[in-house]
Amino acid sequence: MAIQIMSAAFTGIDGVMVTVEIDITRGLPALNIVGLADTSVKESRERVRSAILNSGFDFPVKRITINLAPADLKKEGSLFDLPIAIGILFATNQININDIDDYLFIGELSLSGQLKKVRGSLPVVMEGTKNKIEKFVVPINNAQECSLVNTAKIYALDNLKQVVHFLNYKDLMPYERNNNERILIDGKLDYEDVFGQESSKRAIEVAAAGGHNLIMYGPPGSGKSMMAKRISSILPSLSQEELLEVTKIYSVSGKTTDGEKIVSQRPFRSPHHTITRIAFVGGGNKITPGEISLAHKGVLFLDEILEFKKTVLEVLRQPLEERKISISRINGTVEYPSNFMLVGALNPCPCGYYGSYERECSCSDYERRRYLNKLSGPLLDRIDIFTAVNFLPYNKIVNRKCGENSNVIKKRVELARNIQNKRFSKEEIHCNAEMSQKLILRYCHLDDKANKIMELVYNKFKLSTRAYSRILKVSRTIADLEGSKNILDKHIIEAVQYRKFIDERIV
Repeated sequence: MAIQIMSAAFTGIDGVMVTVEIDITRGLPALNIVGLADTSVKESRERVRSAILNSGFDFPVKRITINLAPADLKKEGSLFDLPIAIGILFATNQININDIDDYLFIGELSLSGQLKKVRGSLPVVMEGTKNKIEKFVVPINNAQECSLVNTAKIYALDNLKQVVHFLNYKDLMPYERNNNERILIDGKLDYEDVFGQESSKRAIEVAAAGGHNLIMYGPPGSGKSMMAKRISSILPSLSQEELLEVTKIYSVSGKTTDGEKIVSQRPFRSPHHTITRIAFVGGGNKITPGEISLAHKGVLFLDEILEFKKTVLEVLRQPLEERKISISRINGTVEYPSNFMLVGALNPCPCGYYGSYERECSCSDYERRRYLNKLSGPLLDRIDIFTAVNFLPYNKIVNRKCGENSNVIKKRVELARNIQNKRFSKEEIHCNAEMSQKLILRYCHLDDKANKIMELVYNKFKLSTRAYSRILKVSRTIADLEGSKNILDKHIIEAVQYRKFIDERIV
């Protein structure tokens, strides 16, 4: 009779239940694995055999057939080592347990029987709980991320011998996560270190409060990167739901290390401009998440954005609009979330000094246009806020007057986000930047004076419909920062100022 052991795999960031069936019969000694398994799964035959023998157990000299069901789902990775070993030991009566169907097993085995960390353990546990499984046996290095699922009983063990002892004697309490292990935002990055640049810091505060995309432009050395790297210090903390979603992405990509098993702060990703399209959007043989998904619920910072290949920048258009990315490869199609705040920094021209008060630009008009053409019109339309960052006057550097610290700004941002959370409590969004056209009509009310100003700006600068909508979204955020129910004329005026790009043109 075949033995069934519960396990799971994952596709994208979602878990999929997998039943490991083990049948041991008389015949020539062999161990065969069927069920659309990839090379890493098939190689588990040798790992399991060595792990069982080196742990002091008997390996049957018989014909062993292992089926991974459902058979039409491609199985990848080494997380089936442990359930296969448990199934063999259970079938040969080396494990005495009556409720083995109540457990789900995942883990990679070393030749000595040690349990190694696997990718995707969090979505696996979440899928198991959906299927009414409460007990999970996992490697000890996966315990912390698995324990994020409050309803799950996690039994974290170090090797195969410990697993067998636990199943036979039930002498282990479930793993309890220490909340103090959370990684806090780096306190060294604070806006009080930024002298001056009040208009840019205000623009960043508005962007953070509404989740808006932002581009900073100015000469090299003016502080664009310095301010961008501190955005994480003023963003609201992750909610429990967001924490689970972000950690799932890092779990399936293998980005959670032994020192950081839970992504407890909003991601800040800053890829180099030489990045490839696949590394940017995701893909490869195993269709892993790219930078735009690793930045989900956080910040994607593109320093020197015009140095990125235009083909790489253009792939941002769909995820910026739909807040997800669908990747199709020969192995299948996977959808990853990519709801991030895009922050870009650029020089206004090849020499970097166009529009600067301190140094004269040496570039021709043709060189400037050619340089800026990497940012296409459709991509610029998806940017909510533009802010100029110029050199500081000497007196502001000498006075060294510190600005507001990040905690003060963060409190204002959180108050605005709380207003938005209440506003969108019945919607499927959380901040103003995510509003659809229908929601803009519902929540962005202008008084007569504000409406006249908006009409004047729209006709004078021949704005696109998307640019018009983004001005309304930013105006709504500015009103939220002031606690105003309606959008006033001053909110529209400030939002229009944030649409000024190089040459003071409204985009």
